[in-house]
Amino acid sequence: MRELKSTKWRNYASELVFLLEFLHLAWEHTHGGIVSHHFLARADMPAISNAWGLILLPALTWFLAGRIQRRVALHSSSTAAKPEFPKSIVIGFVATLLFGAALSVAFVGGYKDITSYLFFGMLLSAVVLPVYRAECVLGFVLGMTLTFGAILPTIIGAIIATVSAALHLGVYPVIVRGWIWFRRT
Repeated sequence: MRELKSTKWRNYASELVFLLEFLHLAWEHTHGGIVSHHFLARADMPAISNAWGLILLPALTWFLAGRIQRRVALHSSSTAAKPEFPKSIVIGFVATLLFGAALSVAFVGGYKDITSYLFFGMLLSAVVLPVYRAECVLGFVLGMTLTFGAILPTIIGAIIATVSAALHLGVYPVIVRGWIWFRRT
């Protein structure tokens, strides 16, 4: 497991995301201009520029890295001075990063059926897995950013995370407590 020596990794992660997004926008600027995306891919809906990613992505990374840092510190089996990253955080981040990238590739490739299956698979995953966690949201948003910009993946990620959190933190515990109560009576 990777040791956290300080809280500076939160700032480093935000700076790295800022640099990568800056390079992405510079590439777009030199290849026809910074792209804008319409809601629901409809021209009659408002367009949002990818340039907003320069503000949103580092801020989102900084915020979510803080949530990860707090969770690691609270649940670490080692001393508070030397918390470690659990493998589940790395796996959650990488899995959702790859999932977001796969969804983007399917969309760009024009594979509408695969895109639909992946999107509804993402909803099913929210029911079964705790994808409301910060590393999952961050991985998903970063995985889709090159294709869709930062705003749309953040909105979709927030909706999926809200559904997942409502189920895993609200509905499921009530069902379990009800089942335990029912079995006792």
